[in-house]
Amino acid sequence: MINVAILGCGGLGQNMALLIEQKKNYKLVAVCDRSGYVFSENGLDGVSIKRAKEVVEIKGATPSENSIIDLLVKHKDKLDAIFIALPNLPNEFIPNVAKEIIKTGFKGVIVDALKRTRAVEMIKSLDSEFQANGILYLTGCGATPGLLTTAAALAAQSFVEVLDITITFGVGISTWDTYKATIREDIAHLPGFNPEIVSKMTDEEIEAELNKRNGILELEHMEHADDIMLEFANVCSRERVTTGGIVDTRNSKKPISTNVKITGRTFEGKVSTHTFVLGDETTMACNVNGPVLGFMKTGMWLYGLGVRGTLTSADLTARFDPAKENYLEIQKRQQEALKKVTVMQ
Repeated sequence: MINVAILGCGGLGQNMALLIEQKKNYKLVAVCDRSGYVFSENGLDGVSIKRAKEVVEIKGATPSENSIIDLLVKHKDKLDAIFIALPNLPNEFIPNVAKEIIKTGFKGVIVDALKRTRAVEMIKSLDSEFQANGILYLTGCGATPGLLTTAAALAAQSFVEVLDITITFGVGISTWDTYKATIREDIAHLPGFNPEIVSKMTDEEIEAELNKRNGILELEHMEHADDIMLEFANVCSRERVTTGGIVDTRNSKKPISTNVKITGRTFEGKVSTHTFVLGDETTMACNVNGPVLGFMKTGMWLYGLGVRGTLTSADLTARFDPAKENYLEIQKRQQEALKKVTVMQ
């Protein structure tokens, strides 16, 4: 049984609590937010967490102004894994939280669903600190980056050279305040905005911005960590990766289907495209939280084998071997040799 703590009790954190309740090998034992934390070695009820506006409303909760530190200092030895479901505004927020976790002495697996390239770079820079302190940190493990990134890395195996990876997502939610943190992060990708600007905006200002756009956010060429993660994994350079999508903050139906297209050149010299499409019935909570738990389980397995440090979700699939610089010449030679064999037969 994997004892899990969720840091953050917004939309993703609450829905993760409901998901864990339906899983066989996970037990949710702790949740915290800015109001306090709750811990139960016997497990927590997902419905009560979903209903609470703040963690302190949950039976048995402890009020705290420093809830993450207080929770971990007192209960770290009873936790196997942590899911960071906190808003990442500004970019350094979650990397700074990770540094605080290190100081508590927690040893185990940490998983996040970070999205921005710069934030993932900051987490990667902490690799030696995670190694020295007995932590395996898995970053970019949600939907994108995460599920779609690893699908791209796996699909790349059909090719000797990846020419283009295009990730397009559709998200539909009935009201924006269900996922306030996520919507704020999306707005930070719009022209004229950045994480620093959005982190200072009030809820009323966010709502006014959404009203200007009729609740629709159209996102193009986002600073999404899929690019750097696929580059780290040697799949292709970050310039060949594009992420964008449409978020409807007033309707639960997806405005478009979420998909990733991987275009590459085969060893036979042909150019082809793989397309992986997610079912429209799967929500953001399904496609973020499900992969987070999957990568967490892989993380627990690797942790048992002695792996420490920082990995991205793209590291946890079939490893891509890029073509040699002269692969076109090799291909030509192979084709000529095959022609000779055909003539001889």
